[in-house]
Amino acid sequence: MAVGDVDGTLAAMGSRLRAAREHYGATLAGVSCATGISTSTLSRIETGRRKPTLEVLLHLSKEYGVSLDELAGTAPGTGAEPRAAAPLSFGDDKAVLPLTRYVGGLHAHKHILPALDNPPARPRQVSHDGHEWLCVLYGRLWLALGDEDLVLTPGDVAEFDTRTPHGVANAGPGGPVEYLIMFGPQGERLRPRVWSSRNR
Repeated sequence: MAVGDVDGTLAAMGSRLRAAREHYGATLAGVSCATGISTSTLSRIETGRRKPTLEVLLHLSKEYGVSLDELAGTAPGTGAEPRAAAPLSFGDDKAVLPLTRYVGGLHAHKHILPALDNPPARPRQVSHDGHEWLCVLYGRLWLALGDEDLVLTPGDVAEFDTRTPHGVANAGPGGPVEYLIMFGPQGERLRPRVWSSRNR
């Protein structure tokens, strides 16, 4: 690999690391606590002001459940049998099951929010570059999107620019919530196709 290719790969890792962290729902402080890497170092790496060392990449690769090849964008797209991904857990008891291994483009996750004993508070909102599509499989999902509050039920789909402040929560007592998310860190969008007999 040429020197320019190495520099370009390292520079692109920052945005991939940021996309992986934000989509998994982890904060810089949470990752810092889990890995021992300072929040300022993580921030400088994500914004491209600092190149990550191998030691840092190994820690973050383990934390996010992705390989170094995937962080570098050099993972093979086909051919290899996918590894079984273990669910990731967070402090709010949310479980996230990665459905795709590559974090550089569109990727998918299944999220599970636990049942609640009490009415929830309005979801904490975040904003970042990207585009998100979600579909509720089970339960009632509260989507706070900017100033709007939406309650989505099984079969409901939402699609939005993630630069709009957004957050989700279980909409209330009654059971857990399961939903699918597809996320494009560079703003990639899904392309709906409608097929008819003429397309066959």
